[in-house]
Amino acid sequence: MRTLLVLRAERGELSVIERRIADFIVENPLCVRDRSSQQLANTLSVSQSSVVKFAKRLGFRGYPDMKLSISEALAREAACSGAAVVSSDPDTARAEALSRGKAAADDETRSLNPPDRLTAVVRRLADAETLFVAGDSGGGLAAQGFAAHAAALGLKLPCDDGILAGDPRGWLVLVEAKIAHWGVLLRERLARALGAERMARVVFVPPQNTADFLRLIAGADVMLDTIHFNGMNSSLEGFAMGTPIVTLPKAFQRGRH
Repeated sequence: MRTLLVLRAERGELSVIERRIADFIVENPLCVRDRSSQQLANTLSVSQSSVVKFAKRLGFRGYPDMKLSISEALAREAACSGAAVVSSDPDTARAEALSRGKAAADDETRSLNPPDRLTAVVRRLADAETLFVAGDSGGGLAAQGFAAHAAALGLKLPCDDGILAGDPRGWLVLVEAKIAHWGVLLRERLARALGAERMARVVFVPPQNTADFLRLIAGADVMLDTIHFNGMNSSLEGFAMGTPIVTLPKAFQRGRH
């Protein structure tokens, strides 16, 4: 169901209204099949023109074409879906479910990325001097795996020759994550990228209250802004303490303030 796959894949690039339309379509494809553009607009409290523009943004000539594409995809899915044989052993059943899920994800990825696009991406990666890899929410594990594979192929990640390598007396101080597992993943990633000597100069401190956090950044020589999330309050607090902030402006608003 390529239309729904595209909507999931490009959700982060959509405007607020487009995201509202996309979320409804992904969650209710059967409803979309049976509704006109005006009915869909009324359901979502948006204008009919917003629905039509959304369909054209996806490459369709208009809303009827998008609705037809979804209808055909639903028909193909119904024709191809058969009841999976499930093992009576719980562990085996879980393993088989994971395998089916992995195969489905692989098929979806290949559907969204035709061979010529994958070839172009591989060429860009091969020509890159440094790779910046990041993932949020469920994408964190995927980003971690991709970074590990990239490092194994000899591609340079930002941690390979970063601040700690350039400043033998420097220390990197990080605040513990609210979710403990995130901290575990970050430690593992840093340990692989930095090695034992530089990892020994990475310190994790407990979550700070406002007063302690201000004292912490006041004693730092420099603050590092997160490249994929806005600094917001932390940046303002850094300015207030007179601590320089190093940042890397990105394409989206969240990476520019």
